[in-house]
Amino acid sequence: MVELLTLENLLTLLMLTLLQAVLGFDNLLYISLESKRAPADRRAFVRKVGIALAVIFRIGLLFILMTVIGYFQNPVFSLQWQNVITGVFNLHALIVLIGGVFILYTAMKEIFHMLRLEDASDEDRRPTSPGVIIFWIVLMNLVFSFDSILSAMALTDVFAVMATAIVIGGLLMIWLADRVSDFLQKNRMYEVLGLFVLFVVGIMLLTEGAHLAHLQLFDHEIMPMTKATFYFVITVLVLTDIVQTRYQRKLLRRNAT
Repeated sequence: MVELLTLENLLTLLMLTLLQAVLGFDNLLYISLESKRAPADRRAFVRKVGIALAVIFRIGLLFILMTVIGYFQNPVFSLQWQNVITGVFNLHALIVLIGGVFILYTAMKEIFHMLRLEDASDEDRRPTSPGVIIFWIVLMNLVFSFDSILSAMALTDVFAVMATAIVIGGLLMIWLADRVSDFLQKNRMYEVLGLFVLFVVGIMLLTEGAHLAHLQLFDHEIMPMTKATFYFVITVLVLTDIVQTRYQRKLLRRNAT
């Protein structure tokens, strides 16, 4: 741990912690929405245990990536349908693609659930086992962590610095998870917004995985959605939701008079 005390490593640690916070937004949103499936009195426990275990596994993944990074880049299989679809898939690309598909499925399932009148309230839903939810939180946390870990490895090769940043990021997530969940619970209108943000996250993961696999459709390479584009889309969604909410309240006040 003496390595952490140098000025260079302390500055790198600060940068990595900020990186964890920025890249962890979508992960935190997923945890908050996923924990709703647990019994009400176990949701905080599920979030804390899920994040704590995810931090441990994320450090393990960091160690694995530092030692066998080449295996994640080795091709697993390829698609060669000339002028239609071509691509070379490695383990990294497959993990990101599968994660994107699962996130899209989760978002769409919850959106359709909200549209069903007979399932309008959470009380009507049968709670899911806390163990199952913790498993999915840990698994999806590992999928989300690939970007931040690979970005960290590009900034430093000191394991202690990267592991410390992961722990600090995990503690911040534990602190924020209950607050985000409480906010969504008290402001149900923003839950729909959160699900559409999660939907955009799924699309971002799919484009990133396709880019990692050098996937081409009809001779056009699929480019990844940049973080700048992602946050621009999120900003537009949030502003649209705020304007629409205020407009609806104005109409309700006008109709009431």
